[in-house]
Amino acid sequence: MRIFLLTISLSFFSLSLFAQKISISGTVKDGDTGETLIGVNIFDKKNQKGAITNNYGFFSYSSFEKEVELVFSYVGYEPELLSLKLQKDTLITVELRPSGLLKEVVIEGERSDPIQESTQMGAINIPLREIKNLPALMGEVDIFKVIQLLPGVQSGSEGTSGLYVRGGSPDQNLILLDGVPVYNASHLFGFFSVFNDGAINNVELIKGGFPARFGGRLSSVIDISMKEGNMKEFKGEGSIGLIASKITLEGPIKKDKTSFLFSGRRTYLDMIARPIIRKSTGGNEDVGYFFYDLNAKVNHIFDKKNRLYLSYYGGQDVGYSKYKNTWNRTDGVNVSEEEAGLGWGNNIAAVRWNHIFNQRLFANFTGTFTQYKFRVFSDYESSFIPSQGGEPQQEFYSSDYFSGIRDVAVKADFDFIPNPAHYIRWGGMWINHRFTPGVFASKENQRPEVREGGTPSDSQEMSLYLEDDFSVGDRFKFNVGVHFSGFLADVKTYTFLQPRFTARYLLDPNSSIKVSYVQMAQFIHLLTNAGLGLPTDLWVPSTDRIGPQESWQVAAGYFRKLGYGLELSVEGYYKDMQGVIEYQDGASFLNTTSDWQDKVSSGEGRSYGLEVLLQKKIGKTTGWVGYTLSKTERRFDDINFGDWFPFRYDRRHDISVTAVHQLSDRIDLSGTWVFGTGNFITVPTQRYQHATSVIVDGFTRFGGLYVDYFESRNNFQMRSYHRMDLGINFHKEKKWGKRTWNVSIYNVYSRLNPFFMDISYNYDLQRNQLRQFSLFPIVPSASYRFTF
Repeated sequence: MRIFLLTISLSFFSLSLFAQKISISGTVKDGDTGETLIGVNIFDKKNQKGAITNNYGFFSYSSFEKEVELVFSYVGYEPELLSLKLQKDTLITVELRPSGLLKEVVIEGERSDPIQESTQMGAINIPLREIKNLPALMGEVDIFKVIQLLPGVQSGSEGTSGLYVRGGSPDQNLILLDGVPVYNASHLFGFFSVFNDGAINNVELIKGGFPARFGGRLSSVIDISMKEGNMKEFKGEGSIGLIASKITLEGPIKKDKTSFLFSGRRTYLDMIARPIIRKSTGGNEDVGYFFYDLNAKVNHIFDKKNRLYLSYYGGQDVGYSKYKNTWNRTDGVNVSEEEAGLGWGNNIAAVRWNHIFNQRLFANFTGTFTQYKFRVFSDYESSFIPSQGGEPQQEFYSSDYFSGIRDVAVKADFDFIPNPAHYIRWGGMWINHRFTPGVFASKENQRPEVREGGTPSDSQEMSLYLEDDFSVGDRFKFNVGVHFSGFLADVKTYTFLQPRFTARYLLDPNSSIKVSYVQMAQFIHLLTNAGLGLPTDLWVPSTDRIGPQESWQVAAGYFRKLGYGLELSVEGYYKDMQGVIEYQDGASFLNTTSDWQDKVSSGEGRSYGLEVLLQKKIGKTTGWVGYTLSKTERRFDDINFGDWFPFRYDRRHDISVTAVHQLSDRIDLSGTWVFGTGNFITVPTQRYQHATSVIVDGFTRFGGLYVDYFESRNNFQMRSYHRMDLGINFHKEKKWGKRTWNVSIYNVYSRLNPFFMDISYNYDLQRNQLRQFSLFPIVPSASYRFTF
């Protein structure tokens, strides 16, 4: 704590030290919508130095010179050149105009592409244009399915949106929506993510070299920012697909002062299936499933130095079944009703205040609420009414299983930029976690309710961080920081000091090498059943028996700007994980009578590999080629005889190719091809028959109970996975706006990829056989998108 406070004091001392410099600071916006732009490059042509906007569009640049020529450049926007004569510190607002085509902008002396210059490793910013134009399963654009195409990210099962980053588990991904954690990011049992592309402004994946400002997870940060709402005019966009439709509306409440954003999405699977099911059951049964998302945001500018944001997300999956039957008996009438259902969803809210203290110091204060709940229930009621009078007879039974996690948090973040060679950040956070790890309640007739399972528990988490991104000379640049975190678990308190270090050496103006070392700690766990990423997975805290997860990761890479809009990165990494947990053999969430701590094993993991990414962001043809060579293993004392075994989603080779080509202003083509070595599963290597005998009617009968012998965990690798998707977009300008028809084909050559495997007895061969089950053959789809 002393070091933290001392560094802050030194930062303010530096502020006075550099007082003789003149600062230019402010905000960069989209000239059409008024939205702030993240990651805009500001380059001083005269001094060959520059700055970059933060997540709220703020930048600060200091110079001894009284005259500066600043170039503001951003992919997809026309560059803006400002020549300024400065007498004092200046606060400005810059608006960039979108360009019709993502052309390469060449300005003499400008280094507009920072991949080889920044210290950040393992980070990829995904252009929204790529996300919206790539082929989509069932016409539903999905951010997570695009992230799965990046090196170092595994997809899990066929068609699902799960993310396994550099050998990590899904709970090791910090998924942020406007800075708020999302605990379950899946719809439809994992086949789609909860993020509506119409409400999204920016997506960034960080899988290594984590800056000190991020903490709480081991494997990745997926930082998703919502749109802020158009400050200039009322706009809208939407789409109609095979399984879902969505609409986004935005506009000014008060022009250039206050804006709003509203976005909604809903499936209509239940509406399509309901009439068919009712007809087949004579109107007695009603079965359905649907999900929906709602995004809302209000953005208000008080003045040049103060801005307020209010944002909300709510989403829910609902599955239901209702059955009613009435029949006449000779002695009366019997009526029975059954209802069952399951549902899960998130509620997320945030209030943020941006404040510019002066030209070099920016602050963001945030209060957040996030909640994830899962529930499955069943109700049965039967009544009999005698025809000759008398008391009706009634039976009633209900069961209810629910779990969840809820966070309330406050945090403060400060950006201090004393000069172009230093970018200092510090801040802190406090979180109150409430865990409900699984409760089963049942009631029958007049008997009192019976409750089993864990009781809700609260835990406190706090963190502080400090980082400095600074240059030494023209070639060396460093990001050095520390993240301190603590967690109060019942009677035990855990604390971790997590150093972060990244260094970059510029080989020449277009290439560099980078190295990084980070330590991470995670205080919460996800108990995951094998198979799909089902909503039955339980979030649980670290306790005095089950400690936190820890990891350290070292990485090194080569980065180069190749010209023609191409950039190349080659990264190698090694990651060590401690405290990872897994269900013991035969254990699951269904057994609520025992403590979850008795059903898990704690162990370790390791992952290492090489990742190559060749990406093109500008021009008529954009996309990337990615390759990953990796190995991931786990070890537990009481699983697999204490030996190392392959992680379920360990893939030695993983290849992805994506491309979007603009044929004309009206037509563009897109395609993806992916290949990955198969996932690992556990299958028995031998089967024994345990002989038994029993006496029936005076005769001895012999039988047997089959017992499977498993030589090791994850001892069988399924077939390799590969697939090609193609898409075409037809655009047309209308009087009211623009419409787009999208036609996509998922799995063009109908490859039957493994979804899961099962052992069954083949009577023709007179032996057991391992059978593969596949999910998606070729799947054509279409959607209609519009903007106005």
